[in-house]
Amino acid sequence: MAYRRHLARILVLILSLGAASLVALTPSRAQEPAAQSQPPPAAQSTPKPVDPNTTVDDDEVLSVNTTLTNVLFTAIDKDKRFVTTLRKDDVRVLEDGVPQEIFTFQQQIDLPLTLAIVIDVSGSQEHTLPQEKQAAREFVDSVLRPRRDEVAVVSFTGETTLEQGLTGSVERVRHAIDRVEFVPPSGYLGNGTVVKGTPPISGTNNDLAASTALWDAVWVTCDEVLSESSEQTRRAIILMTDGYNTSGKMKVQDAIDRAIKTDTLVFVVGVGDSFSYEGVNEGAIRKLAENTGGRAYVPHSEEDLRRAFAQIQQELREQYLVAYSPTNKRHDGTFRRLQIEIVNPALKDEKLKLTYRQGYFAKSDTPTTRRRRTE
Repeated sequence: MAYRRHLARILVLILSLGAASLVALTPSRAQEPAAQSQPPPAAQSTPKPVDPNTTVDDDEVLSVNTTLTNVLFTAIDKDKRFVTTLRKDDVRVLEDGVPQEIFTFQQQIDLPLTLAIVIDVSGSQEHTLPQEKQAAREFVDSVLRPRRDEVAVVSFTGETTLEQGLTGSVERVRHAIDRVEFVPPSGYLGNGTVVKGTPPISGTNNDLAASTALWDAVWVTCDEVLSESSEQTRRAIILMTDGYNTSGKMKVQDAIDRAIKTDTLVFVVGVGDSFSYEGVNEGAIRKLAENTGGRAYVPHSEEDLRRAFAQIQQELREQYLVAYSPTNKRHDGTFRRLQIEIVNPALKDEKLKLTYRQGYFAKSDTPTTRRRRTE
């Protein structure tokens, strides 16, 4: 009996040692997922290298790294021809005066477009509106690619009207442009003359109908029409106006800031009535266009008007993209000034004109507030 008890103790000891060995050799189920879900530190911080001179799909470039700052620019020579042969080593990018290392440099010719055609229908456009509408229709016919691009149509006086939301239908856009018309306010005698005190003939606000809230129209278009589009698209406003703002809450800098925050280029076709009005406010439209990365045109004939739209189409298609990771890593919501320079000595003598947005607003870790930029 004593022998059997001794043998039982030995068997228990052997079984215990075997179980302990199995536990030591087999990782716990709770540890397995944690070990698999922790990639090496290098995999978390090192982006996949990209050859800056290779062709990369447009959609891929914009999603390579969310910490990158993307800047589009065009280059034009002294004969106003687009330069399409620049390389990474030909340019330098500065942010607030500090040189930045370029991560990606490439031409972009096929990015989807999200456009808003914004038409001034105040009194100064009474005689020029038919030509503007015809040029806008021809522009839409040539630029809009169904199932890839989208266009909205907006008109404005003292208030802004969405004539057509974003659509890929050329027919809908053309119908919306056809509907845009100059509606004279009550007491309007023509050539900019309004007789005060005449009762309104409709329920609309007569003061708004007789004024021009230009900067409000740009702000609203960026904020409410274009901001909801995909980030993997090129946003732009095609604005037809004489550049004079006579009402509204926004200033030109408010319109510029909102365009920059929504990554919207603004191209302005300056058209005005120089017989009854003051012509075109070239200073204002150039400030708006050049600070947002667009361009201002002041055509003097119908042929000039068509040529302006043709050049806008080319400029939207033939742009360069540079992407860099800012040396300033602070998420403080401040405005960062951008500068792109030609550094190739052989190209400096050609005096190329580079067009790009003049800066951007950094991301902010605090709730979004509408900031005014300080110069």
